[in-house]
Amino acid sequence: MVAIHLENPPKKDVNLNWEEPTSTFSLREIESKSLKEGELRVKLNYLSNDPTQRTWMAANQKESRQYIAPILKGDIIRSIGLGEVLESRSDKYAKGDVVVGLMGWASEIIVSEAAISAKVDKSLAPELYLSSLGMTGLTAYFGLKNVGQIKEGQTVLISAASGATGSMAVQLAKHLFKASKVIGIAGSAEKVEWVKSLGADYCANYREPDYLKKLDEYIGEDYVDIYFDNVGGEQLDFGLTHVKRYGRIVACGAIAGYNDNSKLIVKAWPEIIMNRLNVQGFIVFDFANEFPQAIGELSAAVKNGLVKASEGATVIDIHGDWKAVPKTWFKLFTDEKPKGKLVTKL
Repeated sequence: MVAIHLENPPKKDVNLNWEEPTSTFSLREIESKSLKEGELRVKLNYLSNDPTQRTWMAANQKESRQYIAPILKGDIIRSIGLGEVLESRSDKYAKGDVVVGLMGWASEIIVSEAAISAKVDKSLAPELYLSSLGMTGLTAYFGLKNVGQIKEGQTVLISAASGATGSMAVQLAKHLFKASKVIGIAGSAEKVEWVKSLGADYCANYREPDYLKKLDEYIGEDYVDIYFDNVGGEQLDFGLTHVKRYGRIVACGAIAGYNDNSKLIVKAWPEIIMNRLNVQGFIVFDFANEFPQAIGELSAAVKNGLVKASEGATVIDIHGDWKAVPKTWFKLFTDEKPKGKLVTKL
């Protein structure tokens, strides 16, 4: 059994060079241990790749300010994963069940039954439980419904609209919550067209130097009711100046600055005061009690064709090459980032 550990918590850039002493990660053999009551041994088949994992492994974190315990030097890298139960001392899950939950970068891992979020319906594509029907779909759903308090006929602006959460937010805002207009921001001409195919009325390419000017012209004097922010920095600045008075900013992510905090500078803070904007951060686990109802709605949306679940995930098969796990995850922070949810098949 093997696992990838945090060797050197990164202060800024992640070092993917395994041979260097300053490498962020190390690959180690791990010993098999006996299960305690309420634990499961799971063989990992798929890993979810999420930008927030970068914040979990940041050096010099103050634990009391984190929503989840940080990954410390020597720890297995934590991630949401999907796999088969090899052994169980839980009354909820049995050997042979396929489960999804908070696990890690390991071939096998022991987890508490409390870390499991769902038992997988084997008739569905497994990657759906890491995208449309998983934390990605739930994040978009609760971000719009509970945090954004979206109402039919409203206008929504979504950054990172071709990303995992953003692409779900586009579809849910337009097709489930009946927004009158959905506006996206993405990172290439191809991704722009894809976001529009999901239901966006307009999408800007942030690689174009005048993309903010084009967005401003499209939005005009009507402004938007909700800005769903996955990026922070420059795009958040723009969103703050283009939300209606008493509008809402859904603070979901800040990927622009996960490797460089200097890119998170916000200059438009006075807009919050002058236009009485509501800015609310959230973590999907805030709404854990509502997961069953939300998953039911999302499943129905998939079956009814409101959500293009088959297009919402990009699966990269690493064929057992464990050193490819961090490299695949790091695509999230590069121009190689694919459309939708990035899933690693082990």
